[in-house]
Amino acid sequence: MTSLRHNALAVELARAAGLDPRLDPYLDAARACILDVGWRRTTLTEVARRAGVSRMTIYRAWPDMRALMADLMTREWGTVVAAGVRTGTIADGVVAVVRHLRDNELFTRIVELDPELLLPYLLDRRGRSQQAILESLTHRIAEQQKLGEVRTGDPGAIARTMLLMGHGFVLSLHTMVEDDLSEEALLDELHTMVTRHLAP
Repeated sequence: MTSLRHNALAVELARAAGLDPRLDPYLDAARACILDVGWRRTTLTEVARRAGVSRMTIYRAWPDMRALMADLMTREWGTVVAAGVRTGTIADGVVAVVRHLRDNELFTRIVELDPELLLPYLLDRRGRSQQAILESLTHRIAEQQKLGEVRTGDPGAIARTMLLMGHGFVLSLHTMVEDDLSEEALLDELHTMVTRHLAP
């Protein structure tokens, strides 16, 4: 996966979310722990051990694992968004973000072991990475409207509708796959839906 420090848009999103790049080594250590044993079995003490720093260094940055995890997900999903959201057409970008998220090893691990971590961002509130997606998508839709390449309408409402569609594909795509119907075929349908949704 492309390093956050080497991806200009990802850095931009991380800064907008208030993430301090000096914490990257600690987030890297946390990521490695979570990939090994899952979020529930990862402690701030273990993160400190893996990062080679004292427990107090980690505790000064985050009061608990939930706060650390929120920053890690913001950084991780920001990298995913940066890899896909500016790919080709808007429909290309939406499908790329869905694909990148579904292939992301941290996201896959969370879904497998700790799916409850995602529920607040689906049922209660938007997360920082969702907000970053909305802002980037809204801006791009507005730009394309000025060029006459996207239909008229509130770009924010259009972006939110597409994000809601994306949630279903990111989390549930595999449940709709059959022997005679692949993920790629369904992603092609998503591409068609977004293209037609935006057509002037």
